[in-house]
Amino acid sequence: MSRRRGVIGFFVHHRVAANLVMLAMLLGGVLGIARMNVQFFPSFALDVVSVRVVWSRASAEDIEQGITNPLEQRLRSLDGLKRMTSTSAQGVASITLEFVEGSDPVLALDDVRQQVDGFTSLPADAEAPEVSRMARYEPVARLLVRGELDARELRQLVHRFESELLLRGIDRVEVGGLAQQQISIEVPAERLQSLSLSLEQVAERIQGMSRDLPAGVLGQQDSARELRSLEQRRDALGFESLPILSSDRVQLRLGDIATIRQEPREGQLRVSRRGEPAVELLLQRAESGDSLAAARVLDEWLAETRPQLPPSVVLEVHDESWQLIDERISLLISNGAGGLLLVVILLYFFLPARVALWVAIGIPTAFMAALGVFWGIGGSINMMSLFALIMALGVIVDDAIVVGEDADAHHRAGEAPRHASAGAARRMLWPVLASSLTTVAAFMPLLMVGGVIGNILGDIPIIMICVLIASLLECFVVLPAHLRNAFVPGRLASRPERPRHGLSALRQGFENAFQRFREGPSGASRRSPCAIGALRWPWRSQWPW
Repeated sequence: MSRRRGVIGFFVHHRVAANLVMLAMLLGGVLGIARMNVQFFPSFALDVVSVRVVWSRASAEDIEQGITNPLEQRLRSLDGLKRMTSTSAQGVASITLEFVEGSDPVLALDDVRQQVDGFTSLPADAEAPEVSRMARYEPVARLLVRGELDARELRQLVHRFESELLLRGIDRVEVGGLAQQQISIEVPAERLQSLSLSLEQVAERIQGMSRDLPAGVLGQQDSARELRSLEQRRDALGFESLPILSSDRVQLRLGDIATIRQEPREGQLRVSRRGEPAVELLLQRAESGDSLAAARVLDEWLAETRPQLPPSVVLEVHDESWQLIDERISLLISNGAGGLLLVVILLYFFLPARVALWVAIGIPTAFMAALGVFWGIGGSINMMSLFALIMALGVIVDDAIVVGEDADAHHRAGEAPRHASAGAARRMLWPVLASSLTTVAAFMPLLMVGGVIGNILGDIPIIMICVLIASLLECFVVLPAHLRNAFVPGRLASRPERPRHGLSALRQGFENAFQRFREGPSGASRRSPCAIGALRWPWRSQWPW
């Protein structure tokens, strides 16, 4: 006996082995569903590094000539660089570097930093370059805050909301429509003349004293601590206490000679809703975050915050992208439940009730095992994987049906339940395997798509392969053992007739009608008159029986 026959026979004859395999498949699925992340798109790393340099008050032409072009020349020689784009705007230079797929992101970031640190021709008043790896965040929802408030009150309220949402677990909150603030310092010319100071001297003293400076290292080895002098002023009150002139008799502060205001910059984008000032908060999740968990946090926060707000302040939620994931999950559950019920009903009229039940049970079992494997290889519940699961609903049913129908046919012919179930698994192994490989071959090209699109579509073939493998495992390892006990002894034509009622009577009537249709009125023909007519007159629309 070949090894394949021995494996199938072992699970058919063993009373516990198949149930243990089924239990492991179900537990793996439960564990995977409980621990898999729920998100909009699959998780993948962006091979992109950004370089940003700020040069205040410089024109776009000066930015391009003094910063962008020299940096581009240094960065072109990086290993694995696929594409480089740059933008020169007033006061800022931005360079985006995209590396080839599969590059080490940490190594690429270090290479870019080394090249940027080696660039010593930056303008004297330009800020230090910022080099960062581009992180991917997905939107969860948009929160609009509007009301009859002045700009200062609205700003304080929005900042409070931002802090509360971050503390509750929202990964990132972007504020839009809130004008950027600037510190305006006005010194009268008469005051400068009386103090024998120029405006440039005052600016130099403010710039020299309002900044954070390193103060060395305290301690040695493991106990060493870095010290910093935190003197950077960040509000109007902080600048008012900044000393401008100091002597033994008197100390003159900036607030004594200047008018200091914190005010919004000119030309900033403003948002309004129904004639009221508004600010938009974009709630996002990180790659490791969960969209549905973030949605629950938002709902709980809204339920607690709205009753505490004055009637003039309104919170509106828009673009709840997490609802798309929730709707897709609901669609999968409803389609799966409806398909499962339809399979059970149809199989009940063509197969024994217990056989139809075990065939139907194999559908969620294969799905659970596939989800367990998908979680094990780092997958997540997202729009692409849910789309693949919905497609797989119509694939995994066929395998169990052909094995169950073949076993039922041989059992009707007189074979023992054990031999009928084991023989059906052996006879259907290669046809079902060939059919599964054909389906895998149809989805394999999606694994060869590269770039961001390939990362997004990659979950579809992976899910299909996991589902097909789990379906084969359930079909040829678990199902035959259950079919052995599904056939009731004496379920042959010689069994005594008993009065039937309700669904059983309907099923018996359908069986009798279908048998007459299949074998003809006399019941003596071994081949269906319908099949004979189709072979003799394939062009006719009427069957001659």
